[in-house]
Amino acid sequence: MGALYGNTQLTGKERFFEDIIVSKTDLQGKITYANRTFLEIAGFPNEKSCLGQPHNTIRHPDMPRAVFYLLWETIKKDQEIFAYVLNRSLNGDHYWVLAHVTPSHDINNNIIGYHSNRRIPNRKVLEENIIPLYKNLLSIEKSCSSPQTGMEKAFQTVLNLLSDAKLGYNEFIFSLGV
Repeated sequence: MGALYGNTQLTGKERFFEDIIVSKTDLQGKITYANRTFLEIAGFPNEKSCLGQPHNTIRHPDMPRAVFYLLWETIKKDQEIFAYVLNRSLNGDHYWVLAHVTPSHDINNNIIGYHSNRRIPNRKVLEENIIPLYKNLLSIEKSCSSPQTGMEKAFQTVLNLLSDAKLGYNEFIFSLGV
């Protein structure tokens, strides 16, 4: 199912939502829970249709891989992360979120999956900071001969930005005025 959805042409139409989007995944990023708002904005007909699907089914091709690399590296270390994310609905529409992703634990404190709450993003922060940053990161990624090299160069750009600002990633996101 994921490959079928992954080939959907982009419509250029932005979707908006009002409630919090919630989803949970297993350790491999396969969806184990999705709330009604997630189903509606992503375009899944029902919860059964998305369970077991890779969460990256909704990844928008204009979302820099370096940001997802940072996200995964952070949550695998049992830390939370806040990140602006551009997603793609199954019909090719897109939508922006401010995601808060945290590890989920069992009774022995082992990481057993991940939980994400997505809120309506600050439009001014998106337009003035995030969209230009993501366009730059995507340009870096696409300028390299291999996807891996491009992602690594874009990730280093993020690290340099954070170093120059003397901030961690979450602090950087909040410094923008979420």
